[in-house]
Amino acid sequence: MFRLVIASLATLVVASAVCGAEPRVVRSGQIVVSDAWTRPTAAGMPMGVAYFVVRNDGVIEDAIVSASTPAAARVEIHQTTLADGIARMRPLREIVVPAKGSVAVAPGGIHLMLVDLAAPLSAGARVPLVLQFRRAGRIEIRLAVESRAE
Repeated sequence: MFRLVIASLATLVVASAVCGAEPRVVRSGQIVVSDAWTRPTAAGMPMGVAYFVVRNDGVIEDAIVSASTPAAARVEIHQTTLADGIARMRPLREIVVPAKGSVAVAPGGIHLMLVDLAAPLSAGARVPLVLQFRRAGRIEIRLAVESRAE
């Protein structure tokens, strides 16, 4: 039985390495980033978007103050709001992550715009994204390029 468990674990490790599997959860100190994704884009489309969930397990609030990716010339922080049936998008200076709290960077709310894409974002690819936190510093994540229903 023990040999079967060891063999199964070894197979899983090798399969993950061969398939290039990457963690869907990134932890750095008290900050946890999960479920990072972006939508595929068509050729000639100059902008993409990034979504994820960020959790702060610490006792002091932190904030994402900037972001960057080699896939785009710049990354902007935005928030979409709906008032009187009209959606409005406005820039944000930062994304505050409360102590012992979380923020969903998600469609229809706070999101990151990937401006002036270097190339289309193709389904199945992984896009590196660096989040710069005021306290936690630099955290690199990978955005899964996939189509999702909102």
